Amino acid sequence: MVVRIYQYEKCSTCRQALKFLEARKIAFVKTPIVDQPPSLAELKAMLVYTGDLRRLFNVSGVLYREMELGEKLKTMGQGDALALLARHGKLVKRPFVLLTDRGLLGFKEEEWKAAFRS
Repeated sequence: MVVRIYQYEKCSTCRQALKFLEARKIAFVKTPIVDQPPSLAELKAMLVYTGDLRRLFNVSGVLYREMELGEKLKTMGQGDALALLARHGKLVKRPFVLLTDRGLLGFKEEEWKAAFRS
């Protein structure tokens, strides 16, 4: 299995996730999240795993604040929010990894250990 990891080169959390995968010799393909955001289908799949639309957003990002999404998300429909994420990779929480049985957003080592248990 080759893991597709949506990441941003300057993101320290993404670098931690990549080191985690490398240390465990897990094959992966890096996808630049800003240039190639997750597709609408991938975002919908992640939403099934997280159960919370807000978790898909990079709430600490500059673009999130500039667009004042903290308030707008309260009234925005799910379809509109997912379409926005699919257009703007900087809005997506990263790293973003979809596996066959779960989704990983951000890097929490315990979650990643559970996901990649041999």
